[in-house]
Amino acid sequence: MQRFTLPRDLYHGEGALEALKSFQGKRAIICVGGGSMKKFGFLEKAQNYLKEAGMEVELFEGIEPDPSVETVMRGAEVMQKFQPDWIVAMGGGSPIDAAKAMWIKYEYPDVTFEDMCKVFGLPKLRRKARFCAISSTSGTATEVTAFSIITDYDKGIKYPIADFEITPDVAIVDPELAESMPQKLVAHTGMDAITHAVEAYVSTANCDYTDPLALHAIKMIQNDLVDSYHGDMEKRHTMHNAQCLAGMAFSNALLGIVHSMAHKTGAAFADKGAHIIHGAANAMYLPKVIAFNAKDETALKRYGDIADFMNLGGNTPEEKVELLIQHLRHMNDELNIPHCIKNYGADSYPTEQGFVSEEVFLERLPEIAANALLDACTGSNPRQPSQEEMEKLLKCCYYDTEVDF
Repeated sequence: MQRFTLPRDLYHGEGALEALKSFQGKRAIICVGGGSMKKFGFLEKAQNYLKEAGMEVELFEGIEPDPSVETVMRGAEVMQKFQPDWIVAMGGGSPIDAAKAMWIKYEYPDVTFEDMCKVFGLPKLRRKARFCAISSTSGTATEVTAFSIITDYDKGIKYPIADFEITPDVAIVDPELAESMPQKLVAHTGMDAITHAVEAYVSTANCDYTDPLALHAIKMIQNDLVDSYHGDMEKRHTMHNAQCLAGMAFSNALLGIVHSMAHKTGAAFADKGAHIIHGAANAMYLPKVIAFNAKDETALKRYGDIADFMNLGGNTPEEKVELLIQHLRHMNDELNIPHCIKNYGADSYPTEQGFVSEEVFLERLPEIAANALLDACTGSNPRQPSQEEMEKLLKCCYYDTEVDF
């Protein structure tokens, strides 16, 4: 038996933010990030709509990119005092992910972060509050997923929380919020979205309900991402829908080792002055993982299906996979994303020598590989790597070398 879970309500299209006026409750807390929602007036709109619905509104602002365990605990304390019956998370993946984890701690004050990270092991939520997610970026799709990514900076590891309990009750996908995304963010979130769709389609948990969502998202992203990157606002709007469809697919079909590796390398070199941004990590690793997984017969066929759906050509499954890899690498070039960690600059742009030196990478490689194998996304990957294979794969992602094993 499999399960397919989405938010009960999804409001989409221009002006969808107004749905907040129909919410019923006494108190709502809005969780937001670094200020773009305030700068462009969307935070004030959300506050006013909730007040129009008759609610008292509290703000929890300043959630950082790659939110920390400490931020989660601090936000949960604010919720304990305010006692909201609606948690409204607004912005990119970071504030929504953080608010999901705060929600767990708010409803169960004694729960530890380690308890939260037990895959599909959360107790029932919604005893105190319901959850609304409003996305402003076109990539993570956390507004419709059963996942949250929280960073333990002491360990330098990003941990996924995975449970259908944290799937939002309401998702608001209003493309007006995505119009203000900086160009680099468009690139990274867009490649995150296509990675979600590709991994969902080849995941061992894929099914008839997730496959159409994944394929249609891939086709939309193929058609619209680069133009969105170059400022086409109509394509920016359709990308907001595409990433949401990809999220619906992966929330139910799960992901694979592209995400396992991205989670475990993202903050692993933070002491060297930068993070490997999640979407950029996915963009760099996806072609390598496709080559690795394509050694599995079932995965090979399904990657071929994707290439056919994208009209990439090729006569044999192997040719189709190679064309898919080439197309994804070309997209990275169009979006100014490096092909490997060695050439990943601290600003995320391609450079001859990135911020992660070879010496540091090799020194930390065994631990990163071990952590990636333990990641919640690894279990649904179509080919299960050994410790040795994961280390070799990560080396290919560092040097941009061929995956021949």
